[in-house]
Amino acid sequence: MNKREEQKERRRTEILNVALDLFSRRGYGSTKVANIVSEAKISMGLLFHYFGTKDGLYNELIKIGCEYTGFPLSLEGSPIGIFLRVADGILDFIEKEPMAAKMFVFMANALHDDSIPKESKELLSKIDIITRSLPIIEKGQQLGEIRQGDCRSLSAAFWGAIVGVAQEISLNPDIPCPSPDWIVAILKK
Repeated sequence: MNKREEQKERRRTEILNVALDLFSRRGYGSTKVANIVSEAKISMGLLFHYFGTKDGLYNELIKIGCEYTGFPLSLEGSPIGIFLRVADGILDFIEKEPMAAKMFVFMANALHDDSIPKESKELLSKIDIITRSLPIIEKGQQLGEIRQGDCRSLSAAFWGAIVGVAQEISLNPDIPCPSPDWIVAILKK
């Protein structure tokens, strides 16, 4: 990549980071293009050059978020071990990458925001992590590794804890990440 391409990519990333921050704090409907360009210190034309529209920018963040949160969940191995590896990977990522915590908050908020673009809603419908976790929880219950109870509630508790930690760290970056064991304890029998 030549210097000009690197500069363009750096600027594009800066715009995405500013938009992520604003969308995660204010939501889609309350974030105006003027807020983004002002915060990013760019012209409106430059934002439109990179993303076309506010919807295009939001959809790009959703696509990135799907990559962050769309990790594969396999039934291979110990169910509690799977959740431990997932929690460890996510918390490590949040600790090392400052924008990761905001991305988890953004994605959680997007799931409940009725004002987001239709394309974003369609993308989000494909990554329902709570539902994708149910077979692993069921297997863990059968093996005696995961406590008995409603699988959807257990999945929601686990993922809610992850999002809660991400939200707290996005607001207070000095807070250290908890141990993955603490999060997985929600599921352990």
